Amino acid sequence: MPQTPQTVLKDLKAKKFAPIYFLDGEEPFFIDQITDYIEKNAIPEHERGFNQVVLYGKDANVGLILNNARKFPMMAERQVVIVKEAQSLADLSKDESQQLLISYLENPLPSTILVFAHKYKKLDGRMALGKVLDKKAVYVRSDKVKDFKLIEWVEGYIKDTGHTIDRQSAQLLADSIGNNLEVLTNEIGKMLINFQEPTKITSEHISKYVGIHKDYNNFEFMKAIGFKDVMKANKIINYFIQNPKAHPVIPMFSLMYNYFTKIALIHQAQRNNSSEGQLASILKLPPFVVKEYVAASRNYKLGKVIEVFGYIKEADLRFKGVDSGSLSEAENLRELVYKIMH
Repeated sequence: MPQTPQTVLKDLKAKKFAPIYFLDGEEPFFIDQITDYIEKNAIPEHERGFNQVVLYGKDANVGLILNNARKFPMMAERQVVIVKEAQSLADLSKDESQQLLISYLENPLPSTILVFAHKYKKLDGRMALGKVLDKKAVYVRSDKVKDFKLIEWVEGYIKDTGHTIDRQSAQLLADSIGNNLEVLTNEIGKMLINFQEPTKITSEHISKYVGIHKDYNNFEFMKAIGFKDVMKANKIINYFIQNPKAHPVIPMFSLMYNYFTKIALIHQAQRNNSSEGQLASILKLPPFVVKEYVAASRNYKLGKVIEVFGYIKEADLRFKGVDSGSLSEAENLRELVYKIMH
């Protein structure tokens, strides 16, 4: 069973190093996090010139990697061999290369820390190599953080830095940036660098240091649509149009579709007399967020929600050039919002 990145990082920080790490999955953030930690902390800096080798998948092969792994460290306790972009190893899927790697897995050199950073995709677990890795190596599966867990992840990440954040501000970051963890943590880092002492992060901090307006953002935009606040929705559209790089149109369609999908699920759940707690489980959202969706569902009956899906599809096609006429991106977005709210 693959281990979680959090468990492995905890062991690494406790100086518990293993002979082999195989890191794979669709989320590169955790793979880079573990790889960087080993690269910077497994051996002292003055030993790295002789005892640390970094290879890249497109320029290496399994034989070369294992030749380096089998070397003994020079006047040191251990050496480190890191294979970055391991998904680009041309021979990793070949039986002969896999058998070579399996043989090493069965009897690794204890003084070597061998790391494979296999990003953006998962190794086929049905292969013999996958089964042996699971038993003989520290095998880490780096999955994308699900949207419904992103708020909690932001809270935990900021807590680990020694700061705190309130739930609404964590939601503002999650909704506005999304689950690209590299971008998300970079923006958080730009903000936290301004605080020397433990600080509770608020929407004012996010507005000042990240540039996400506390009143004009994706979260407030969908809330305005859900509550049929026409004036606020149009103010936010005007703000988005003036900042097109920060607020591209295409992601708006997906945002709206997901929002109204949740409203449709609420209507279905209410027909089954689901409780508020059950709704939170069905929508995979915190209870305080569910209340807002329930309120929005009163403004959009199921028949209207079905119409909205059609409006979103039409707008998406127009944006891609189908029957777009002379409508600009801004006019397309305005027309979509008008149809939804009227």
